[in-house]
Amino acid sequence: MRERPLRVLICPNAFKGSLTALQAAQAIDAGLRQGMTEAVDAGMLETVLLPLADGGDGTLETLVAATGGTVYTETVRDPLGRPVTARWGRLGGARGDTAVIEMAEASGLRLLRPEERDPLRACTYGTGELMRAAVRAGCRSLLVGIGGSATNDGGAGMARALGARFLDAAGTALPPGGGALARLERVDLSGWDLPGDVRVVVACDVDNPLCGPEGASAVYGPQKGATPEMVRELDAALAHYARVLEQQVGVRVADVPGAGAAGGLGAGLMAFCHAELRPGTEIALEVTGFDARLRGCDLVLTGEGRLDEQTVRGKLLSGVLQRARTVGVPVIALVGAVTETAESALHAAGLTAALSIVRGPCSVEAAMRDARPLLTACAARVGRLLQLGSTFRGGSRR
Repeated sequence: MRERPLRVLICPNAFKGSLTALQAAQAIDAGLRQGMTEAVDAGMLETVLLPLADGGDGTLETLVAATGGTVYTETVRDPLGRPVTARWGRLGGARGDTAVIEMAEASGLRLLRPEERDPLRACTYGTGELMRAAVRAGCRSLLVGIGGSATNDGGAGMARALGARFLDAAGTALPPGGGALARLERVDLSGWDLPGDVRVVVACDVDNPLCGPEGASAVYGPQKGATPEMVRELDAALAHYARVLEQQVGVRVADVPGAGAAGGLGAGLMAFCHAELRPGTEIALEVTGFDARLRGCDLVLTGEGRLDEQTVRGKLLSGVLQRARTVGVPVIALVGAVTETAESALHAAGLTAALSIVRGPCSVEAAMRDARPLLTACAARVGRLLQLGSTFRGGSRR
């Protein structure tokens, strides 16, 4: 006999390109209830929805929603300098002086058509504009999520929006973009207007350095439109940029883990804003009050588009597993795809099961298009398994 309802924490990440974290949580909740109709009818199922994000797309809305905060809009420049309406948020409650800046809102790859992608010219200026707007609104702590970038400019555009000037040998201001940094001779911070008491924390879920074979240009440049020749040009430009920053700003960023995140925006935030880089997962679980929401739960249902080797290296699911394992709560992940290597490693880390939402041969395009009904159907199958051999009626389980 079960004396209390089954309590399930539903905490997915976004299914990139298909569903936001909130949409995914709602789809899982709907499916679970479809599969556990007897438990629902008997009042023996409770679900707690906690959409999560680890610094990439969706960080703004999930953190603001979890704390009861407010979202604002601002007209800023997109990666190619065109006007775009972008959002920033203020957390609620005791964290009301903290702003959430999602760099993808202003400088993200999603803002460009495939044929527009050009990391030689793309710029983080709009991200700096969002930071400036939050500070002018009274925020004294900036939480910056830096996933999903279209840029490879080392954060120089962000710094320009906050008053820095980047000059060539003739004293002429450099044009936007990572390619121009090869001609950088002097950084002028006389117009810097970010107050010294503003704390900047970066939610970063990668540990790539700024330069080299594991750096920003080599690893992430191709998805932003960089050809092999452009990768070499951008990597050399960022290496020169790092030397100038060390000499003139006094901050070494070339080989710092995470400096290469978002095309080097991590490096720029460290050099100019004295930012602290923290794992996005750690921040997400802390701000959303994950541990408190987990307390009293019998099961965790999470999910994301793909589980691969990157997932094992500190991504959101790894953090969820660690917290749940500590208190002995099983975790099931509903995913679009999972590699064999990742599945084995995640099982060793405490994952109970990884279930693909795709049931048969299917193109990636079709899976992404139909992600919501596929996810709902998968959650319904989980619900039926949970109810297998049990009947929930009148508050009893037989």
